[in-house]
Amino acid sequence: MSQDMVIRRLREQGFRITKQRKLIIGAILEHDCSCCKEIYYQVREKDQTVGIATVYRMIKTLEEAGLIDRRNLYRIGDGKEEG
Repeated sequence: MSQDMVIRRLREQGFRITKQRKLIIGAILEHDCSCCKEIYYQVREKDQTVGIATVYRMIKTLEEAGLIDRRNLYRIGDGKEEG
């Protein structure tokens, strides 16, 4: 899934898209992160103002939107269950 598709799906569900949220989405899509701290470190390299709480809130938002599954190593998927 591309960053544009993720952003579109979040907007469809009423979520605001900020610069920090875009950075977090980009970090998840670009890197194989196994935890929120890894995502946080990736984002902090680009923007020192992003806090760990922002990353945790965004992960929760992506999970609620059905775009991420913490059991799947924080990878953004297409929302379809495999199996």
